[in-house]
Amino acid sequence: MNQPRSDAASAQAPAPHTADVVMSASGLVKRYGNVVAISESDFEIHAGEVLAVVGDNGAGKSSLIKALTGALVPDAGTIELDGRQIHFHGPRDARAAGIETVYQTLAVAPQMDIATNLFLGRPLRREGFLGSGLRMLDHKKMRTQAAEQLDRLGIATIQDITQLVGTLSGGQRQAVAVARAAMFGTRLIIMDEPTAALGVRESRQVLDLITRIRDRGVPVVLISHDMPQVFEIADRIHVHRLGRRVAVVSPRTCTMTEVVGLMTGALQMGADGTLLESTTQHMPDEKATSHRPPESPE
Repeated sequence: MNQPRSDAASAQAPAPHTADVVMSASGLVKRYGNVVAISESDFEIHAGEVLAVVGDNGAGKSSLIKALTGALVPDAGTIELDGRQIHFHGPRDARAAGIETVYQTLAVAPQMDIATNLFLGRPLRREGFLGSGLRMLDHKKMRTQAAEQLDRLGIATIQDITQLVGTLSGGQRQAVAVARAAMFGTRLIIMDEPTAALGVRESRQVLDLITRIRDRGVPVVLISHDMPQVFEIADRIHVHRLGRRVAVVSPRTCTMTEVVGLMTGALQMGADGTLLESTTQHMPDEKATSHRPPESPE
């Protein structure tokens, strides 16, 4: 018989009002032949929160995020943005809807300056015939707006907006990528392991950036393996295992050990939010990787 490990109120994250839901998904499924990448997974993020998505390698976190951002089209299930069902056919559709993603492998152009990188793919053109006919870029306007964006986010480590990105430190490059996402991500920003390759000081700066973005009312999805960082910054924690969401917990009332137990299958969450010891032996890591989809470029 399953044994309760904690009270329902101390495990399950409190659900904000439905009106605050920015993006939600229900019953998402994605298969690659016999390989199940997403298995009837649900998702929900609310305005002004940081939602951490955690799970072991091969749990399907990346596939879930790709489905939410149009990088893959699910075989079944629904996705809603601001209460309206949407169908993204590619990442461009998601960006047009105000959803930006910062991947672990930063999509920055090292040989271009900071301002140009902030407007990468969305350059501002000069007014009149110079812009519409000759398609000349308005470098002055881009530099002005880029400097204003860095100032709004409190990024003080970058002094020269004309500096080449290739000359920046790892943390400064991450700051540029985050600033670009914050500039155009009006509905949702997703960050995939943003501090994985950074030192302690630079990681602190990125976490501060995430906090500032949240405080501006834009929700942030944080994919991370760094549990101390997750528990420091997240408002709620979405636990993903074997291609689906198995729990949503509060870092204020749930311990790291309990979250790891949910990730590995040692614990499971009951319908009333109570954490129970699992009566079935959880799948070994090598079998869990069968849920991982084939490698694909971001």
